[in-house]
Amino acid sequence: MYKVLIVDDHFVVREGLKLVLETGERFEVAGEASNGEEALRLIEETAPDVILMDLNMPVMSGLEAMKRLKERECRIPVIILTTYNEDELMMQGLALGAKGYLLKDTNSENLFRSIESAARGEMLLSGSVMERMIALQSKPSDPPPQESKIMLTDKEAFILESVAQGYTSKRIALDMAVSERTIKSHLTNVYNKLGVDSRSQAVAVALERGLIQI
Repeated sequence: MYKVLIVDDHFVVREGLKLVLETGERFEVAGEASNGEEALRLIEETAPDVILMDLNMPVMSGLEAMKRLKERECRIPVIILTTYNEDELMMQGLALGAKGYLLKDTNSENLFRSIESAARGEMLLSGSVMERMIALQSKPSDPPPQESKIMLTDKEAFILESVAQGYTSKRIALDMAVSERTIKSHLTNVYNKLGVDSRSQAVAVALERGLIQI
């Protein structure tokens, strides 16, 4: 059973998500909050397995709440609830360690799969969100000189692109006919090069700097 905390300032959205979650046998709504400040309090009280977090909320935004959680070294996975006009915020959330993104009108299958993947520590992006990330990546930009010097090997880029598509280390190892330990070693090298400490942050930074394509 996965305990889920719903954080969104719109009552209708929270109620809709609750109704969907209640149809799944493996999910339980641990609580609901209308802003980041309430969420931080409820996280301490309810100890959820996964947090569904809106980005734009009064009092405290989802991004600010995620920053506070990161400062506290909280390991509870966060899935961002996003709309069609929040691409830049979406990338910021990914850089803060979000395990995935869901559009607020997502279907139950995507919702359940994303929650289960996040609870396992994996990152899963829906097809529609992936398309938006690709579109955002394709916008022309001029990275600072120090960023352009960072290079990934072909293997590192392939592994990180596979991670961005939601594949686990075990699956990538099978595809490359190597050990899972080898994949994790390559990812550690990528983290060191990019100055990050998680898969989601690595994907976000690599996309921003044009080091990978998805």
